[in-house]
This record gives sequence, C-alpha cells and structure tokens, in this order.
Amino acid sequence: MKRWIYDFFNLLYPELCVGCETVLTTGESLICTSCRTHLPLTNFHKTSDEKMRELFYARVDVQHVTSLFYYEKIGAVQQMIHQLKYRKKEEISSFIGSWLRHELVENDLFKDVDVVIPVPVHPKRLKKRGYNQVTGFGKELADGLKANYRDDILIKTKNTINQARLNQSQRSDESDSPYRLLDSIPKGTHVLLVDDVITTGTTLVLCARELLKIPDVKISIATMAISV
Repeated sequence: MKRWIYDFFNLLYPELCVGCETVLTTGESLICTSCRTHLPLTNFHKTSDEKMRELFYARVDVQHVTSLFYYEKIGAVQQMIHQLKYRKKEEISSFIGSWLRHELVENDLFKDVDVVIPVPVHPKRLKKRGYNQVTGFGKELADGLKANYRDDILIKTKNTINQARLNQSQRSDESDSPYRLLDSIPKGTHVLLVDDVITTGTTLVLCARELLKIPDVKISIATMAISV
C-alpha cells in the first residue's frame, strides 16, 4: 500500500491502543507506550512463582509455572484479553507470546521444554470465534524454546459455560472434566501447557491430569495473565 493511501486510511480509521483505546502514534503498534510501560508484570520466572504454584498444590504435579501479567477487572490487561477473545484481535496473542518468549529464552527453568500444548477450545466456540485465543501465544513460546507446537493432543468434548460467568465454587468443580487426550506424545516429554488467564487453575489442572496419563510426562505452565 502506498504511503499516502495508508496515511489517508489511518486518518479515517486510526489504529487504537488495545489497552486504553487512544490513537496510536508513529512507531507504536497494538499498544501505546504509556500502557506498555505500566502493564503489571509478575516476573514470576525471574523471582518466585509461589503465588501461582499455590493454585496447583495437592492438585497436580507441575515443574515450573509462570504468567506474564497480573489480570485486574479494570485495566489495560483486561482490555487486551477482552479484545483478543471477543473483538477479533487475534494478533494480541502473538504480541503477548513474543513478549514472554524473550523473557523465557533467558531463563533456564524452561530450556528443556519439548512441546507446547494449548488449552483447547470446543469446536463450536472455535468456529464462532475463528481461532483459539492462545494459538499465537503458544507458537511464539514454542519457537523461542525450540519446541514443537501441538494443538492436536488435547480436545475439549463439552462446550462448557465461560469460566468468567461462573462463581468460585463452580469454577473449582473438578469432578467432570471436559478435556480428553486425542493423541499421545513420547513418554518422558516435558510439556509446556499454555492458556490465557488463570483464576482458580481448574482448567489447567484438568488438562494436566489428562496429559499425565502419558508415562513420565512432566508439566510446566505458562499463561498470559493471572487474576488477582
């Protein structure tokens, strides 16, 4: 596209920040400099992941866990995730993945990950949205860690209610898992299981339990954000 056409189009339909919806300036992409500077990073993979690890204690054995951002009900991270999931801003997934990718390649905890597996979306929801919101995120991490990306290992067999609409007790129900193994991976594989936002950890626990049916599999977890 010629520059003048791009400038004219941008004048009519300016690109907005996915965090605060202000008009982006030259050199900014997806998110404005102000939002990027103030995004609440957890730094779990640099310091301590105990806050996140507590969610899995006595529920499932995990090797390493991390999340890039803290997720609050109001704020730039909430806006980003909302636009990713409900406003067709699929590119946000890769953006967040690229950010965490550069963090993890400098971290020894995740260096022996063999395969990255996303939490699956039910086929009906996948068809409606058009994509799994963690695909770009997972592919970026797989590329950075020199691991395989496999979205054909787990399947979601029940189109359950959105976790955001459930109360705390409903979210924590682990009695009837909607996730099943669709394929297998070699025993002893180190899996990095990825998702968007972690609240109670139930979704990841159920997925991890399915994967742990494979002999000697090790599970680590990475998410875009963790609810506070």
